[in-house]
Amino acid sequence: MNQQQRQSNEEQEQPKHADTSFSHMVEQHSEPVPIATTAVSRFERGNITIGEALEATILTSGDRPVDYSDAAAIQAAEVRATGRINIIPGGVAAAAQSAATRNARISRDEDKTKLSEVLAGVRSKLPSDKPVTRRDAEGVISAELRNDPNLATRPGGVAASLAAAARLNESNQHSKQNNNNNGNSNNSNK
Repeated sequence: MNQQQRQSNEEQEQPKHADTSFSHMVEQHSEPVPIATTAVSRFERGNITIGEALEATILTSGDRPVDYSDAAAIQAAEVRATGRINIIPGGVAAAAQSAATRNARISRDEDKTKLSEVLAGVRSKLPSDKPVTRRDAEGVISAELRNDPNLATRPGGVAASLAAAARLNESNQHSKQNNNNNGNSNNSNK
């Protein structure tokens, strides 16, 4: 992205204020921030992002060789995290696809590329990230199922990690709403 495009995008994202001197001052003293940092800072505390869920997969299935169903699930997760419709060249999904293709040609599991190798540092490799939703998890589960010869997901695999994160995020959202409702009803009783 060149400097003019970046400035144009920043101008479109800035809210219109009646006090233009304040926004002009902020513009003069602001520095560009990487996309992933900006996106993560907007999330409410406690929500698990797609990148974090993918990294959690390392803990549960990191020693397992990457196969086509893993690659498809990782691709679906990357697409949902970034909002893009295609694979990022050199990104996590491309690396997973390459590892799955290579692993299919290798007979010994010790020589195959593992999930932990592909997913290591995934949050820093994603150009943007977002909290996992139920819809995100369903898309990743569907991708993993479609590309598995047994039409099954793996316990602790990519789809399972995103599904667990989506459940936790939903649970956090419901508890926050209940706390807000209780706070509002307490305020109305005064």
